[in-house]
Amino acid sequence: MGHPTIQGRGAALNPKNRFHEIEVERDEWVTAEDPAPRTRFYRDPTRTIIATNDSPDVGFEASINPYRGCEHGCVWCYARPFHEYLDLSPGLDFETRIFVKEDAPELLRKELSARSWKPQFVLMSGVTDPYQPVERRLKITRRCLEVLAEFRNPVGVITKSDLVTRDVDVLSEMARHNLVSATLSITTLSKELKRAMEPRAALPEKRLEAIRRLSEAGIPVGVNVAPVIPGLTDHEMPEILERAAEAGAISAAWIMLRLPHAVKDLFADWLERHFPDRKEKVLNRLRDLRGGVLYDSRWGARMRGEGPFTEQVRQVFDVSCRKFGLNEVSVELSAAGFRRPARGGQLGLFDGS
Repeated sequence: MGHPTIQGRGAALNPKNRFHEIEVERDEWVTAEDPAPRTRFYRDPTRTIIATNDSPDVGFEASINPYRGCEHGCVWCYARPFHEYLDLSPGLDFETRIFVKEDAPELLRKELSARSWKPQFVLMSGVTDPYQPVERRLKITRRCLEVLAEFRNPVGVITKSDLVTRDVDVLSEMARHNLVSATLSITTLSKELKRAMEPRAALPEKRLEAIRRLSEAGIPVGVNVAPVIPGLTDHEMPEILERAAEAGAISAAWIMLRLPHAVKDLFADWLERHFPDRKEKVLNRLRDLRGGVLYDSRWGARMRGEGPFTEQVRQVFDVSCRKFGLNEVSVELSAAGFRRPARGGQLGLFDGS
């Protein structure tokens, strides 16, 4: 039997931090009076905001992450193990202990102003969702977008929240200068499955409506069918692509479920709690496409897997994209208009040439 489900949370336990020797069991902190842990927010003291990577899998070199941890609580989130570097668990800690980079806009302005900055595409965000619930109040992502707009530095936004439409004013003006693209990630169209798997993320219909609103505002928008979960959500791919295209998406991508480190155990526990009859089928399919193991970290294989099932998903994706007119137009954002305000000055998006 899996651990009892906690209302509004994806994980139901705090597995041992792989860097620690001590493991705290759940029943040591759960009481009858407070059965579900509250979300707590902490100031992140980081002094840099643009992260870089050299991975050939992700398609970008620079990214901005205003938050560490994510209250959306997606049980499968590949970013969960990052919390272990904060001396926390990738389980409930990841979705209840959120680190906030309050100074992100100011740090971003400083880094873009530096002569060492090479104008280039940046992704917001590469790890956790930039539009998780607390963003509604803090507006850190919005203020970062305003800085990027001021410098005319191109950016791509990936989210599973319809809160992105709050910033349609900034995004649409950036789109006029070929500076922005947006992507909505959709795992499933089932409200019930979404509530169990991504408890605090936006409903599927709201994500589709966000695609529609962004498209109508002239913002290039795409859909990311991610993650594809064998034996659970893979059959939904054609309908997700069709609905997204109808809403105005012009591009699409897909990523196979990946389960690094403790995420394997969290996902297995989640399957036991919600789909015990499908648990072994799902896990065995994942092993089939990853050489007999649940996670393969090799570049080129970790995002898609290998073998007949991966090829089947690829073919369904390609056929569906052709059928619904996706990926017919390539969106190439440009850093050609990048500019730095004069010392002590500040430019608006339309100021200057």
